Amino acid sequence: MALSDIMLDRRQAIGLGFATAAGLGIAGCSTNDAASTDSMPTDASSQTGAIDANAFDALLAAGAVADDASVSASSWAKRIKDAGSFRLGGVQTSTLFAQLDETDGKLRGFDAGLAQLLVRYILGDESKYDFTQVTSSTRESVLQNDQVDAVFATYSITDDRKKAISFAGPYYTSQQGILVAASNSDINSVDDLADKNVAVQSGSTGPQIVAELAPKAVTQEFTTDEEARTALEQGRVDAYVIDVTMQLSSIAKNPGKYRLAGEAFGPTDAYGIGLPLDSDGVAFVNAWLKAIEDDGTWGKLWKVCIGDRTAVASVPKPPAIGA
Repeated sequence: MALSDIMLDRRQAIGLGFATAAGLGIAGCSTNDAASTDSMPTDASSQTGAIDANAFDALLAAGAVADDASVSASSWAKRIKDAGSFRLGGVQTSTLFAQLDETDGKLRGFDAGLAQLLVRYILGDESKYDFTQVTSSTRESVLQNDQVDAVFATYSITDDRKKAISFAGPYYTSQQGILVAASNSDINSVDDLADKNVAVQSGSTGPQIVAELAPKAVTQEFTTDEEARTALEQGRVDAYVIDVTMQLSSIAKNPGKYRLAGEAFGPTDAYGIGLPLDSDGVAFVNAWLKAIEDDGTWGKLWKVCIGDRTAVASVPKPPAIGA
């Protein structure tokens, strides 16, 4: 089925099954897509997990609405307003970033919240969007083929991708995180991985980063996230290192079972909002991003979608826009 055939209104989304990457949907991951915020605090262990839907919905309803002059100054934004609907590319099975609630048909999470706040900013109503499911292999093509206006999907900014599309942002950054059992008090930083058995996922950047930053660790490679976490639960490894956003997702889905040990580490991976190549929407979206960061909306959304669900108290500092 072509992606154009699966465009749907958000109210029609209930009941559809979507094939996406587990847990986080499309992490910009692969060989260069790690995850964590620069200021991610230590020792996060969740006692909650579920998103506060009322708080999320209230935050969207309080979102700013652009004046006509601001919208008209951008041909990208004006086209959306004239159409009366925002064509959104994204995912619906990402625990922390974009999860479809089948009880009410609403999409909630950090990416979903940002997307709907932008929809509201342009159209005055956060529900006025048509949704197209994307995968890691279709994110560029739906923009190139004019099937969507923007893609929100933990979309890592890379030089190769910037040849095909444009990015607004970044709006979030990631690194590597250390997951341990909630009862483990021995490991609290990357330095504590020395002489420990550490799970890493083959095909990720984890093995290389652990080898560089924790050379005395004894690594064991696993094919999937589930296999690595099972080894951790069974005590066959002492810690598990991968994209910290995936680790936070595991904490949210398994309250009280795990904790983040220490701060995130390794190379920074920046997430951006995918837009058509050379679109003047980049300037429009960047100005909007700056505004919601300055007025506290970004931080409030992060807290509702991620912090409160993973017992991470400190709101990270947003990355520099345009970096």
